[in-house]
Amino acid sequence: MANDKCRPGGVCYDNAVEQLRRCWRLESSKIRNFCIIAHIDHGKSTLADRMLELTGAIEPGHEKPQFLDRMDLERERGITIKAQAVRLTYELGSQTYELNLIDTPGHVDFTYEVSRTLAACEGAILLVDASQGVEAQTIGNLHLAEENGLTLIPVVNKIDLGSAEPERVRDELVEIVGVEPEDVLFCSAKSGAGVEELMHAIVEKIPPPSQGPDEALRALVFDSKYDQYRGVVTLVRVVSGELRTGMEISMMASGARAQAESLGYLNPDMVPAGSLSTGEVGFVATGIKDVSQLPVGDTLTTYQESASTALPGYREPKPVVFAGLYPIENSDYQQMREALAKLRLNDAAFNFVPETSLALGFGFRCGFLGLLHMDVVRERLEREYGLELIVTAPNVVYRVTDKAGNVCIVNNPSEMPPANEVVRVEEPYISLLIITPGDMVGPVMELCQQRRCAYRDMIYLSTNRVEISYHMPLAELVSGFYDQLKSHSRGYASLDYELEDFRTGPLVKLEILVHGEVVDAFSSIVPKDRAQARGREIAAKLKSVIPRQLFELAIQASVGGRIIARETLPARKKDVTAKCYGGDITRKRKLWEKQKAGKKRMKMVGKVELPQEAFVSMIKSEDSGG
Repeated sequence: MANDKCRPGGVCYDNAVEQLRRCWRLESSKIRNFCIIAHIDHGKSTLADRMLELTGAIEPGHEKPQFLDRMDLERERGITIKAQAVRLTYELGSQTYELNLIDTPGHVDFTYEVSRTLAACEGAILLVDASQGVEAQTIGNLHLAEENGLTLIPVVNKIDLGSAEPERVRDELVEIVGVEPEDVLFCSAKSGAGVEELMHAIVEKIPPPSQGPDEALRALVFDSKYDQYRGVVTLVRVVSGELRTGMEISMMASGARAQAESLGYLNPDMVPAGSLSTGEVGFVATGIKDVSQLPVGDTLTTYQESASTALPGYREPKPVVFAGLYPIENSDYQQMREALAKLRLNDAAFNFVPETSLALGFGFRCGFLGLLHMDVVRERLEREYGLELIVTAPNVVYRVTDKAGNVCIVNNPSEMPPANEVVRVEEPYISLLIITPGDMVGPVMELCQQRRCAYRDMIYLSTNRVEISYHMPLAELVSGFYDQLKSHSRGYASLDYELEDFRTGPLVKLEILVHGEVVDAFSSIVPKDRAQARGREIAAKLKSVIPRQLFELAIQASVGGRIIARETLPARKKDVTAKCYGGDITRKRKLWEKQKAGKKRMKMVGKVELPQEAFVSMIKSEDSGG
């Protein structure tokens, strides 16, 4: 009978299980999961360095600043591209706490990854530069944190700068976040002043993780990356249940199955562990070779006893900006294909399909989350794989409805149906948020009106800080808007945006013809009232970059088969009468007529090959906002 009590259902067994659960509750109360949200260059990664030093994770005075930014590109640009998680052990009084810091990307292109990272936390440090004040992305990330119900700790950083105005910035935070002035902390991430007080606030204010709705395993995937030895390594936050080594796991959205070959936590390097319990943050290596099978936001559970409901908030990240990537040397095409395939292993949001251009040869049509994402992919391809690339002007995805009622998605203007078959063209709109100094409001609003923006609201954050919001077509943003905004505001304005929906607009396909042949690479979708001006602009640029031929060349802009602009490139002339010394004028006229007939014949049968140099110079002029 005594032995029966120790079996499942017996008194001793139940008491032991209950004691273990109490022990877990005691331990879970010492866990704090938090992240740092901030605008670019407000000191987020430097503050993470000081926390790592304070808790002994790295040695003080280490040689690598911005330690959690592992890529050279991240450190050079001062931005975070990939999320990182690190477990810190912090002692306060006689208690030892486990602090899980998740370093998030700060740029608007990676908003979805940021939102999933915030969903893995209970609290967030809202970091603001003492000299620059609240910026647009600060407010954007603040709204994401509030939507996820996070406890916020507002912090004013860089208080040791000569231009710092900590009291003014504190007042902005009090107004925006709705906290009391005494709740705003001050620190200098560079010198370490105030970081100890911030660590105390993390322990005291951020709540410990709560138990899930049941005992079934649910773990939120908030980042994935490919390791050539381990396969796909995912960063997860265990919401309920326990994840153990060797466990058969499955993904509730993608349906992928795998085995947890190894798991553990980062401190800041990988430290193996036998299991991850509720509330803990760590990594899982699966051996899967495709990152898209373990997407960010998916719910990881056991295969045999799968959870009944997935964690909320998952969506598949979709590209919103498209551009063509072409190797400068056609012989590099196969190498570029392999490089793109390897890069996609680390970035599931990036996709590509082969395409061909008459001007550039073989290349790929690539989809990106935004302009920064596009720039990062291009630079990684050039650095890591030694490629020299041409990037065509970016464009957005359109939704086109034809007369038969069919709806097609167009991410390349050359794919748009003929004008006489199109009933409606819809383009993506964004909710645009701009923060600018008060004396720059006029020029900024004038710029927005030129870019088809619809005014929404204006709020004064302080005596000289204004928040302006608009509805704006995404196509206007990707065509040099950010550079012009910086120019109109003398570099002081910042912006943040969020995708809204598709809206119908008076859009037409603008085609460029050279010698009667359509050049697909120069085709674009533009507002109808701007088509003629844009066509004249492109035709004039092409006239200046295309070398003269032996015959007269017509460069035309067309909308729906109707020519709306034209430039004529004169023929390259040769003096055929140079050898005529004296004699009757009829000799010269005879030679001129013969030359004229020859040029007419060449014009009829001649072909124009656009040199790549002309195409590259055309793209550069478009990138410069010309």
